[in-house]
Amino acid sequence: MGNLANLAAEWTDVGVVDDIPPLGSRVIATSLGDVAVFRVSGGEIFALRDKCPHKGGPLSQGIVHGKRVTCPLHSWVIALETGEAVAPDEGCAHTVPCRIADGHVLLKLPLQWAA
Repeated sequence: MGNLANLAAEWTDVGVVDDIPPLGSRVIATSLGDVAVFRVSGGEIFALRDKCPHKGGPLSQGIVHGKRVTCPLHSWVIALETGEAVAPDEGCAHTVPCRIADGHVLLKLPLQWAA
C-alpha cells in the first residue's frame, strides 16, 4: 500500500474544507512536489501525490467519481483511499494522511516520498 504515514512527518493546515469543491480537488505545493487533495460527494477528504503512476499525469485535473479519480491523460482509475490503480492497471500514487479539524484540512506531509 502507498501510505506515507510511517515516515517522519508533521500535520500541516492547508486550508478550509470549503476551499475544495465537492467532487473536485485542490493542489498543495510542497518541497517534494504537488499533493492533490480531493473532496468526494459524502464530504470525505483524501490526499494523494499529484502524479499518476502510469505516466505522471496530474490526478488533480482528473474526474472524481465515488472514491476514485480518473487520470486525465490515459484514463487510469486510482482509488483515493489507497492510491492504488484499479485493475487491470497496476501502480500507486501514494496517499498522504489527512484529517479534518474544526473545518480545516490537515495533511501529514512526509519529509520524503517512499520509493
